[in-house]
Amino acid sequence: MGRKMRLIVIDKGNGETGVAVVIDGTVIDISAVDTMFSKDLLPIIEAGVAGADAVKAAIGDGVKMETRDIKRALPLSNPSKIICLGLNYLDHAKEGGYEVPDYPSLFYRTVESLVPHGAPLQRPLCSERFDYEAELMVVIGRGGRHIPEKSALDHVYGYTVFNDGSVRDYQRKTTQWTPGKNFDRSGSVGPDVVTAEEVASGATGLRIQSRLNGTVLQDASTSDMMFPVSVAIATISEFCTLNPGDLIAMGTPPGVGHARKPPVWMRAGDTIDIEIDKIGLLSNPIEDERAVKR
Repeated sequence: MGRKMRLIVIDKGNGETGVAVVIDGTVIDISAVDTMFSKDLLPIIEAGVAGADAVKAAIGDGVKMETRDIKRALPLSNPSKIICLGLNYLDHAKEGGYEVPDYPSLFYRTVESLVPHGAPLQRPLCSERFDYEAELMVVIGRGGRHIPEKSALDHVYGYTVFNDGSVRDYQRKTTQWTPGKNFDRSGSVGPDVVTAEEVASGATGLRIQSRLNGTVLQDASTSDMMFPVSVAIATISEFCTLNPGDLIAMGTPPGVGHARKPPVWMRAGDTIDIEIDKIGLLSNPIEDERAVKR
């Protein structure tokens, strides 16, 4: 097994979560083996090589689970930063009417804006323009500041799948995208985190797709990114310290809903699937936000 791993965090109910390992499609719950595995992936990430060794040692004492019985939780429950790149695929920048950037467009997302695999994404009461964005997400392993591009990939723990659900009319209200990217329960992450050794360097050459109700709407390669993972890490760490467990979303390819004629929006009853080759399939149903009675 070495340092190659595929990990998930499971929702055990009553506010409890735990770590499980996925081996050849079999899920092994190791959450009860050691307190390191009793919440999310952060303690494993922070422990580095020792964390990988602990996971490997725990597998024999773990409990096999039926996939149908597993409810997913977020891989990282409270990362210190969730930083997203926009306009990182040339044709996506063009379809949105933007100039081709020479510096990554960057914005933050909040934890409250994210749900795990299988949980409903929420179309807000105030908008019908709820869009999908298939993205690769980087999980930082070793933190740092002023990280050189040439060694930036040494700071990657692994990768997961991200749907950067966007409320387009609120995104376009100002030049700052914060409102449209941070509605509660508008984006999703997961289900698996694969360690960096599981894929090509920088997670290049991976097919990335979005499918709404089974219809393919985005279909590209992670090699099409203008700013690769190493550049993103070097750029971000120039202005802020990256910590273990921080998340970096790498932007979306062309084919998003707002650029289509007519536009395609996610609506209640839909299912959106985001899939990246060798990393995983992230699937979420769509529901409408319910008005809060006062």
